[in-house]
Amino acid sequence: MSFIVEFWIPILLSAVAIFIASSVIHMVLPMHKSDCKGLPGEAEVLKSMRDQNVAQGTYMFPYVAEMKDMGSDEMIEKYQQGPVGFVTVLASGAPPIGKSLVQWFFYTICVSIFVAYVLSFTLAGEVDYMDVFRISGTVAFMAYAFGEVTASIWKGQSWWVTFKFGIDGLVYALVTAGVFGTFAV
Repeated sequence: MSFIVEFWIPILLSAVAIFIASSVIHMVLPMHKSDCKGLPGEAEVLKSMRDQNVAQGTYMFPYVAEMKDMGSDEMIEKYQQGPVGFVTVLASGAPPIGKSLVQWFFYTICVSIFVAYVLSFTLAGEVDYMDVFRISGTVAFMAYAFGEVTASIWKGQSWWVTFKFGIDGLVYALVTAGVFGTFAV
């Protein structure tokens, strides 16, 4: 754990810088405004969900309890009729943006801790800015950009949306690399 003491300044500064960069990307730039669509017949769908007492959670439809049943004639018919998808239901009330922002900040700290961890094993002797930049940027890019890929593979998220989150990840990786390159050399 000595790497945390050694890299505490770039860990905290990169987390703060990513927090600021992500705020600009998501609140000022229009890049993510088209990531979600409104549901046709939203009022009726929401009323039906309330009537059914749909609780917070992630739902798949049509639902199949056992993988072996996915190939049954009944399930194939349901899939062909459609729609097919996933729905995530949050708790009722305004989204807890404050809680989410705190969690996001702690995530950026965790990513920076892992960047510092990898640097502590890969850097030896005299290092220069570009060595630190390259390694820290690669680790940060993997952490910030690769997570969305599974949403496109398994949950049908548009690859365009995933690409945009990859651009976000690249920005965050470059910021992280710049901070670590500046303060860890």
